[in-house]
Amino acid sequence: MLEIAATNYGRVLRPSASCGENAGLYRELLMRYLNGFDYGVIVVYFAILVSLGLYLKKKASSSMEDYFLGGRRLPWWALGISGMASFLDITGTMVVISFLYMLGPRGLYIAFRGGAVLVLAVMLLWIGKWHRRSGCMTGAEWMSYRFGEGLWGRAARITKAIAEIIWTVGMITYMAKGVGLFLSMFLPFSPFTCALILLGIATVYTMLSGFYGVVFTDMFQSVIILVAVISISALAVSKIIGHGNLAALAETVTGNSDWITSKFQWKTTMPKGYELYNDLGMFAIFYVFRNIFHGMGYGDDPKFFAARSDRECGTLTFLWTWLMAVRWPMMISFAVLGIFLVQHNFPDQSVLSQAAASIQEHVGPVQQTRWEQTIAGIMNSPQKYPAQLTTELQNILGSDFSAKLPLLSFKGTVNPERILPAVILFYIPPGLRGMLLVALIAASMSTFDSNVNRGAAFFTRDLYQRFWRPRATQSELIYATWAFIVFVTALGLISGNYIKNINDIWGWIIMGLGGATLVPFFLRFYWWRFNGSGFAVGITLGLTGAVAMKILTPVLISHWEFWKILEDERWQFTIMLSIGMIGSIIGTFLSKPTDAKTLENFYKTTRPFGFWGHLKNTLSPEARAAMTREHRNDLIALPFNLGWQITLFLLPMQLVIQSFKAFKITLVIFLVCLVGMYIFWYRNLPPARARIDPPDEYVGC
Repeated sequence: MLEIAATNYGRVLRPSASCGENAGLYRELLMRYLNGFDYGVIVVYFAILVSLGLYLKKKASSSMEDYFLGGRRLPWWALGISGMASFLDITGTMVVISFLYMLGPRGLYIAFRGGAVLVLAVMLLWIGKWHRRSGCMTGAEWMSYRFGEGLWGRAARITKAIAEIIWTVGMITYMAKGVGLFLSMFLPFSPFTCALILLGIATVYTMLSGFYGVVFTDMFQSVIILVAVISISALAVSKIIGHGNLAALAETVTGNSDWITSKFQWKTTMPKGYELYNDLGMFAIFYVFRNIFHGMGYGDDPKFFAARSDRECGTLTFLWTWLMAVRWPMMISFAVLGIFLVQHNFPDQSVLSQAAASIQEHVGPVQQTRWEQTIAGIMNSPQKYPAQLTTELQNILGSDFSAKLPLLSFKGTVNPERILPAVILFYIPPGLRGMLLVALIAASMSTFDSNVNRGAAFFTRDLYQRFWRPRATQSELIYATWAFIVFVTALGLISGNYIKNINDIWGWIIMGLGGATLVPFFLRFYWWRFNGSGFAVGITLGLTGAVAMKILTPVLISHWEFWKILEDERWQFTIMLSIGMIGSIIGTFLSKPTDAKTLENFYKTTRPFGFWGHLKNTLSPEARAAMTREHRNDLIALPFNLGWQITLFLLPMQLVIQSFKAFKITLVIFLVCLVGMYIFWYRNLPPARARIDPPDEYVGC
């Protein structure tokens, strides 16, 4: 396979050939690597998506509740399947695979940052049901339920909506960067153009079908993802069996002597550009606690507002987490195949630094944010670059240099973020390649439609309808939603063209933006005195700081050495957390406590734990006892839940790389945690009921 690739790439990119000849040969290459069947699979997939959007358009447009929550009539298992698909995307998969390639199964510990979705542990136990009990449609509408309809209640609702819209733009930026890097490996276009094509199609069907489309297309796409998991895992296992000593090969390629182990470690070895993560243990612990506290204030996912009971909030998240486990054998399999690929292409990796230096010399100083665009240009239009550059690259990397260029990083090392598309391009046979491409595109589309639908709900329901056009017709609200979706998608696409890499934007979203909003999101559940002014001021200062940090950090670092601390995600998180905390405390005491009637209604319907002493006394002794039991069981179940989730993700990876001794130990921990979950969580769930409480049972939304 690789020899054929080398021959074809050499033909495509002959510097002496005319532009027309090169273009013709490139089209021929595309048909060799994405044959008619591959293209057929992709075209059929997109046709089904658009058809679903058109079919569901009328149903979704019936009401705002139908458009954003599926009319609260969707079954819990459909919501759980949709949750898995919405948390699995190309960009996140590329990031996680990059760390699994560098670290082996221990890459999971870096994925605690967000890719391992540890927030599900808290959402399963209490945050999901707490949000559902409000009967609200969005997390911003929930602010009126929590803080009332006064001045500061409205301010809290507006700032929450703005925060979520900024989050949506950040997520689209992150997806645009990853999708562009991925698809530009297969198409003769720049990363920006590739992202524009894919997200453009996703925008159309998301606009048409609303939440119904999110759920039903997620279910359809989950089947495709499962086929991809089985196929790629089988291929990786066969390669490992054929080689016989994966540990030695992985150490040779990655330089990490502990690649095969799953053992928790304080220190590890990372390549150039990733040295920050040498402190593996510290990062892992930091990420775990960050996710627990973030999860305790999160949970306003539309799937919980759409659930029909507290029990369904738990069972849909339980299924959601189980299904997330299928992602991990696929990702470790891609990492394994990446090791074989790099060993074949770069037996001597020192040539990579030489190639990077040659590009910088002949093209001129290339900024890191423009590196992939430059690589794509050299691959697709070599005649536009100095002939001496292509000659040097041929001498350094070989006649097939264009096949190797996508794996060249800005630092002159292997670019781990491109392991995924490189493996698909060179190790997956035509036909199956089309299926895998569709599976990964499906994953990205699922994440996109979920995020955009959620962000649009905040704009339409909480800003446009609530404050600008309260008497707007249903048609007007739908058109406003469509306009918003087009706007934020365009903004995210443009922003994605100016970031260094996927890890950079993901780190800012989770640690910078997440840190800025963590304290106000957390306090609204656990402190009675926290009010609308505290939330509004805390969120406003936090968001301003996070966005300013993202824009100004490159400038600050270029002028003052001190500001290099902002390259460390822990400092980003700490600084933004501090700003959000200071703003929240000051803002809380700028105004009086929340209206007593609003506060009492919130407490009696949500029933949270925390600092609510005087309100707890308003409940009957029986209600207080039941609530205390519920809280105690939820808190005791949390460590079991976390242990179950982490070992659930480790087990299939250990099987793929045939680390059987570690598998047995992990399995014992997994079973103990599962029993603990059953005792303290599952058997205490309320029974399923034939009659489902309607949303208007709850006062406030």
